[in-house]
Order: sequence, then structure tokens, then C-alpha cells
Amino acid sequence: MPETDSPSPSPSPAPSAKAWQLPRRRTSPGVARRRLRDFLAPFPVGELLLPTGQLLVSELVTNAVRHTRVPRDRLIGVHFRLTPDGTLRIEVHDADSEKPVLRDTPAPVSADSGRGLLLVDALARSWGCSPRAGGIGKFVWCHITPEEDAA
Repeated sequence: MPETDSPSPSPSPAPSAKAWQLPRRRTSPGVARRRLRDFLAPFPVGELLLPTGQLLVSELVTNAVRHTRVPRDRLIGVHFRLTPDGTLRIEVHDADSEKPVLRDTPAPVSADSGRGLLLVDALARSWGCSPRAGGIGKFVWCHITPEEDAA
């Protein structure tokens, strides 16, 4: 096998998953970023996934905190899964059944919101929204691979 100048990312040793519930608070996106960093730390591919993963989990949790129409005491579910091929799946669950809408154009520069899903759409290999089991709420998910993160 020929040598290359840049090493390939090492796949994770085994599938791994973790889930948490967070309160709907302004501090929750930061907590989700730290939890993702801790989740990815043991995996060789984790460093490659971390920058984009932290950005996207922050955007998805922020959307759940700011835009869901449910009582404030409802929790947000955050799920991570890393597959052997190095794909990171991020899911953010909330109790609001209304699906997020991807805007056709970015929000004005002066706006303090409106760019989250555009970032998810641009940086994730794939993403979507699905109803939660039991029919209450939804979860927004995205997949990130080291190739997307390196771009």
C-alpha cells in the first residue's frame, strides 16, 4: 500500500452512544458542547469531529431552547452515537412537534438568530427531523464525518 502525506482518520474501536437530558436554559448549549467533547475524547477520530460537532450540537440545542413552544420545565434530550466508520450522529429531542424550517436565504447580518439550520445544512453530511416515539415532540438529527469536518 503506498504511503500518503496525510494520515487517514482512525475509525472508532466500537460503536458508542450516550444520552443526556438538559433543562431549557441559555446555558444548555454550552453544557452540550462540553458533553460532546467528553464523549469524543476517548476516540482517535474525536479530534476531527469535535469542532463541527460542537458547533452543530450548540445550534440544535439553542433551537430547542429558544424556539420550542412548550412549558419551560420540559427537558431537552441530547443523544450522541459514534459508529465504527467514524460517523457521529447528534440528536436533539424536544416536546414540540413543529418541525424546524430551513430558510432559503440567510438572516440579515443585523439579526441575532436565523442561521442555525443553514449551518447544519452546510456542515453535516445529512440531517433531518423525525417524530419522537409516542407521538409527543420531535428530534432533529445530523451526521458528521471526518471528511465534512476537515472541509
